[in-house]
Amino acid sequence: MTLQPDITVAAIIERDQHFLIVEERIEQRIVLNQPAGRVERGESLLAAVSRETLEESAWQFQPEWLTGIYLWRNPTSGRDTLRFTFTGSLGGHDPGRTLDHPVIATHWLTRNELLSRSDAHRSPIVLRCIDDYLAGQRLPLAAIGEFSVGA
Repeated sequence: MTLQPDITVAAIIERDQHFLIVEERIEQRIVLNQPAGRVERGESLLAAVSRETLEESAWQFQPEWLTGIYLWRNPTSGRDTLRFTFTGSLGGHDPGRTLDHPVIATHWLTRNELLSRSDAHRSPIVLRCIDDYLAGQRLPLAAIGEFSVGA
């Protein structure tokens, strides 16, 4: 069978050794994740991560580096996810903005606070991305080749 993963993006955003985390309800479970989501048809990875961050956290985000690419198979559903994780600059915040469903709240958590709540992580990718970021893993955005039809 051919692998057909969900293509997703996520943002690693650090401020004063705290990371922007969304709390969301997924299948009757409260989980923690980076601002993240699926790439929409016709959308670039960079546009998707900026959009998802704004929709899920009300923060503007400008990707500057690719932190990593992660393939994960959910052992419960068997679904595959291919996640492109970015880090970059945090922009303005709109505290009056309604957050996308299923986000309940946003938090600024340290790595240790996240580690202590690892049972609530949406997937093992959550902490791995932060660890890769803290290890200084950065790839230039030019490493991503995106082509439109006819290009």
